[in-house]
Amino acid sequence: MDNKALLQKHNLKATPQRLEIMRILEDGGHVNIDDLYREIRKTFPSVSLSTIYKNMNKMIEKGFLSEVKLNNQKNLYELHKERHSHVVCTECKSIMDIQVNVLDVLHEAQNISHYELNESSLTFHGVCPRCLV
Repeated sequence: MDNKALLQKHNLKATPQRLEIMRILEDGGHVNIDDLYREIRKTFPSVSLSTIYKNMNKMIEKGFLSEVKLNNQKNLYELHKERHSHVVCTECKSIMDIQVNVLDVLHEAQNISHYELNESSLTFHGVCPRCLV
């Protein structure tokens, strides 16, 4: 599905700014708000940071944009994909998506805590192959 159709599916206008936000996220994968703002101003010099935040929050609320919260780093944003986890390099701060079956961990946490869990986030930290050399 293209970005315009995705926005319309979620009852959001396909404004040029929203389409550009989505293009930047597609190209960048995991993007922090500062980098997103810097990049979008190349196309829309008068756009404000508050406009970016409002649009990002709307897209998160609609469920097709995800916020990735990492320790000691600014939050990153990504277009929603299949359930996945992240690995983060402690040296260069690069981040990568990995497919890990977190359902077993989720079920175990639910059994131990007796909570009804509806969201999970699993992030691994280590040194990436580029930084190991």
